[in-house]
Amino acid sequence: MIVSTAYDEIVDFIAAGTTPDSVIAFRPSDQTKERVANLIHKEKTVGLLPDETAELNHYMQLEHLMRLAKARAHKHLTHE
Repeated sequence: MIVSTAYDEIVDFIAAGTTPDSVIAFRPSDQTKERVANLIHKEKTVGLLPDETAELNHYMQLEHLMRLAKARAHKHLTHE
């Protein structure tokens, strides 16, 4: 499953050490963004296979996780 690339990106990002600023600045790779865009387009036009639906759901979970982390990072910066 290609989604492992997105997981690897986040794991590498965390393992390298983070700060609130770096969490806020984090962006997925162009490859990941393109894959998600393609899945969303396919979902809206011809539909997804079950494994593609699972892959898209994984991407959405990762996006949600990063949104929460970014919100918390903003909160930490505000309280410093």
